[in-house]
Amino acid sequence: MDALLIAAGIAFGAVFVGEMGDKSQLMALTFATKYRMRTVVLGLVIAIGALIGLSVGVGAAAGNLLPTDWIRLAAAVMFIGFGLWGLKPESGDDEDEGPIKERRTGLLTVVTAMFLAEFGDKTMIIAMGMGSSYQPWGVWIGGTAGMLAADLLAVFAGAWVAKRIPEKVIRYVSSGLFLVIGVLLGIEAVTALAD
Repeated sequence: MDALLIAAGIAFGAVFVGEMGDKSQLMALTFATKYRMRTVVLGLVIAIGALIGLSVGVGAAAGNLLPTDWIRLAAAVMFIGFGLWGLKPESGDDEDEGPIKERRTGLLTVVTAMFLAEFGDKTMIIAMGMGSSYQPWGVWIGGTAGMLAADLLAVFAGAWVAKRIPEKVIRYVSSGLFLVIGVLLGIEAVTALAD
């Protein structure tokens, strides 16, 4: 039990500090301006739990075998697609589906985007390394809680912004952020693939 608590505490601190100012916080803030808080939080929990779980399970030894640069490039394309899709004017055809449709598409968007964008990122590397050295369940619990805590700070900031800024402005700004994140991920992936 002590090993689990120690691993959880160390993982929480390492991942929380590692996530401060990371792109996942910017993504969480952007999602919070676009989707309901419940949808964003659930999406973050699923994506982060799966990512940290995969990282701990794989461990540091197998980490070099994963094609993270190609996955990062796929994430870049997806973000650019989300950015362009967000610029499309909202149509009134789907109004009758409302919250049900938003929950499905929003949750899928948050889970997929967060998982792909963070795949191969420093958080995953931290969890892999710690998973090979510390009690794995403790690393998973602490790492998941640390990343979720850092990203929830951004979610609450995004929800606050969404209540005070017109929806059209939020749509253009969030689309712009998706495009910027996509371009940066693309540059990072192409640079890594070129080396």
